[in-house]
Amino acid sequence: MVNRKHRTYSITNRRRSICKEASFSDDPEAVRSRELCDYSYRITYEIARNGGANRPVRVYADGIYDLFHQGHARQLMQAKNVFPNVYLIVGVCNDTLTHSKKGRTVMNENERYDAVRHCRYVDEVIRDAPWEVDEAYITKHKIDFIAHDDLPYGSGDCNDIYAKWKAKGMFVATERTEGVSTSDIVARIVRDYDIYVRRNLARGYSAKDLNISYLSEKKIRLQNKMHELKDKSKKVMTSIGEKKVDLITRWEDKSREFIESFLLLFGRERLTNIWNESKGRILNALSPPSSPTREGSPLSSNGELYDSLEDSLSPPRKTARLDSPSSPSSSRTNTSHYSTMNDYSDEDDEISK
Repeated sequence: MVNRKHRTYSITNRRRSICKEASFSDDPEAVRSRELCDYSYRITYEIARNGGANRPVRVYADGIYDLFHQGHARQLMQAKNVFPNVYLIVGVCNDTLTHSKKGRTVMNENERYDAVRHCRYVDEVIRDAPWEVDEAYITKHKIDFIAHDDLPYGSGDCNDIYAKWKAKGMFVATERTEGVSTSDIVARIVRDYDIYVRRNLARGYSAKDLNISYLSEKKIRLQNKMHELKDKSKKVMTSIGEKKVDLITRWEDKSREFIESFLLLFGRERLTNIWNESKGRILNALSPPSSPTREGSPLSSNGELYDSLEDSLSPPRKTARLDSPSSPSSSRTNTSHYSTMNDYSDEDDEISK
């Protein structure tokens, strides 16, 4: 009967924690859960680990939880799943205590409380949690185990504030998520300050909201415009490049198809025949066969034909130079008296005179 009630109570708590936000420690649901817990039955680590507890194991985790991130959620998930049946209580420190111990936070205490209570692994949230828990605090909230990473956590003169609970066997270790923390997130924002200022100005925040001067606001807005123009030009150039590549690809495909069609149409043998026929025609055009001639003809052989052609194509001999183109004897000598320079005589000289 006890086990049946225990299972029903456990299932009810799990459904509630998943379907709605976790309760604060002073809410009626959290008070009722605490009253139903039989804290006189102390649960050891072995009993809790083996699932032999006759009630939910109340595990406590505490922290600042500023800029609640996946590292926080993973730590609470480990605390929730450290034993088979866990009722997870999370203590969150207020602003005054946090600022005195660790410095200023980005989120205020109410924002941090609300962020934690909306984590699906959390069943109850304690506001104004102490920096170090004592016996009275443990008894008031009926805490069975404290969950935290295993590294020593010093404060003031104490080297490890969890050492006492480790010695009592009431401590369960969780693992930190490497590479993510609130300090890392803040460092990113500080490092890329200009980028985030431009981002918020573009989203409608004023210079007063961002605590910057009027001139700085105008300068940053001009930089935003320049970045917008640069991005648009990159998109245009990328689009042109893609179209160019597509055009070249299509041209290559078409040329490949043309070559394949050409080869299929003609083939190697057909191209060889065309070349042989063309070569024969070219040779016939360059050296045509000689025409037949009669016997006794002066051009009865090709050799004589070539000799006559050679004679006909030889440069003309130099004719006699006439002194005057209008001389009466020029018409008579123009048709019958052609000779070389060596044929000149005194008689011709007299005639020309």
